[in-house]
This record gives sequence, C-alpha cells and structure tokens, in this order.
Amino acid sequence: MAALGNPEMLTRKIKLWDINAHITCRLCEGYLIDATTVTECLHTFCRSCLVKYLEENNTCPTCRIVIHQSHPLQYIGHDRTMQDIVYKLVPGLQEAEMTKQREFYQKLGMEVPGDIKGELCNVKPHLDSQRNGDLKSEDPANKEAGDEKAEEDNDYHRSDEQVSICLECNSSKLRGLKRKWIRCSAQATVLHLKKFIAKKLNLTSFNEDVAKGFIGALSSLQDFRCNPVSSSKAPDTGS
Repeated sequence: MAALGNPEMLTRKIKLWDINAHITCRLCEGYLIDATTVTECLHTFCRSCLVKYLEENNTCPTCRIVIHQSHPLQYIGHDRTMQDIVYKLVPGLQEAEMTKQREFYQKLGMEVPGDIKGELCNVKPHLDSQRNGDLKSEDPANKEAGDEKAEEDNDYHRSDEQVSICLECNSSKLRGLKRKWIRCSAQATVLHLKKFIAKKLNLTSFNEDVAKGFIGALSSLQDFRCNPVSSSKAPDTGS
C-alpha cells in the first residue's frame, strides 16, 4: 500500500537496450527505417530490407507465414506509427537518416525529393529546442521568435510528394462530394481520407459506410500503386 502513495516507486526506467528487439529490423538488425508491416502477421521491418527479401520469398522473415503465393508485396504497408515511435526513442536517428538520404541524392547529382526536405525542416527546430534546453522558452520575446521560426520551417507537408485522388461515390446511400478531386501528401493515410469524407458528408461516424474494406486505416497513400494522372484529367483543386 505504501508503494501506491509514492509515485517514484511506481516509475521504472527502461534502457533502450531492453526494447531494441521491438524497434529493430530482423533482416538487417538495425533500427527500423521506413518501417513497413506485413498485414497478415503484423511483423515490421525496414521497407528496403523487406522488399528485397520478398523478391525471392513469399513468407514473413519472422514467423514464416505465407504472405501471398504470388504477390506478397501487395500485402505490406508503411507503418508510420511505428516509425514515429522509433524516431522518438532513438536520439538523433531521424536527423541522421534524413541527412544521409539528402547526401545520397546530392552525390548522384539528383534533386532531393520534397518529402526529405520537409522532414529535415520538421526535425531541426525540434532538435534545436532540445539541445538549447528550456531557458529560452522562459523569455516571452524568445518564445514568440521561436514560434514564428517554427511556423516558417513547418510547411505542413507541402514539400512532400503530392498525389491527386478522385473520390467517387459508388453507393446510392451517400451523396457525392462537390469536388471529387483532391491533392494531398503521399504520407496521408486512409484514415485521414475517411475523416475528410466524413466531415464533408456530415457523417456522425466515419467508420460507417465510408471506405469499408480490406485497406488498413494506417496505410499511407504511397503504399498504393496507382497509374499517374495527367494534368488534363486532374482538374486544379486550388490551395
């Protein structure tokens, strides 16, 4: 009973080593990068590691369950939640990975993709605030300047790879959208689309009648292989 009254006794510090098994890739034994989960068994790996493995195999590297006899790559999905957890747990990992990718493209003389630029913009203000401590935040002038700088750096995923999506209703129970074409970040998830549609149609529950099916709610739009849409077919959606 004494332990219940003492919060310090209820707090347990866990070393990163103790949870490494849950945030590392079984194939390369490194921390998860671009975490990708097998939908059949929910085991997670680095995307590049898993894709390379599935070029010659159709089973999960961990549990050996058959993902799909002929098209296993269609049954894996980007796990953004897991990747966010890994980046938050491992200090400096996200910044190091984004920098490495940027240097890779620059070395090849290629333009750095917009999503990598956006990630770097989002990471740097957060890391700078951690390194500088909370002293500056106590000063109202510094806090206001910091807020303005953060707002400038945060581009709200406008620098991400963009995709155009046509939302057409095939049910007589639901009315169609006024504007069926939208343009958004490829990092957006199916859950984001469900919430967007529910808001536009004034649905009380976005789980009802909207996007029911096999597609995972946390799957990002970049996981789906769509045919590119020409500008003549995709109308301007505005800002």
